Amino acid sequence: MQALRKQAGFTLIEVLVALAIIAVAMAAAVRVAGLMTQSNGLLRDKSLALLAAQSRLAELRLEGRLPSGLKSVDCDQGRLALRCEQSIGAAALPGLLKVSVQVRERGRDAPPLARLETLLGRPQEPRP
Repeated sequence: MQALRKQAGFTLIEVLVALAIIAVAMAAAVRVAGLMTQSNGLLRDKSLALLAAQSRLAELRLEGRLPSGLKSVDCDQGRLALRCEQSIGAAALPGLLKVSVQVRERGRDAPPLARLETLLGRPQEPRP
């Protein structure tokens, strides 16, 4: 009688289990990469919106006149079409105005990407 020889190697079941484990890990990695890419895009858009809001506040300071009320102006940044919504009203302290700027994507009804508020001194009336 011949002695049974033990063969080295993996069984088909072991190979299939290993492949299933690798497939699950790869699916999770692809999902994480997709979420990171999406988050990176949103962060970029929010950064550009904040830059637009800061620019709008600087424009208001330089104009020297601050008309009370609401106003909406286009404030595109790069490839991003944005709309700045400004609100100017009285502040709790005399001589100051509360200025608020919200930046939204133009053409989309979504929450604001950025919001800035500040207090500015009332413009001085020209003296005759």
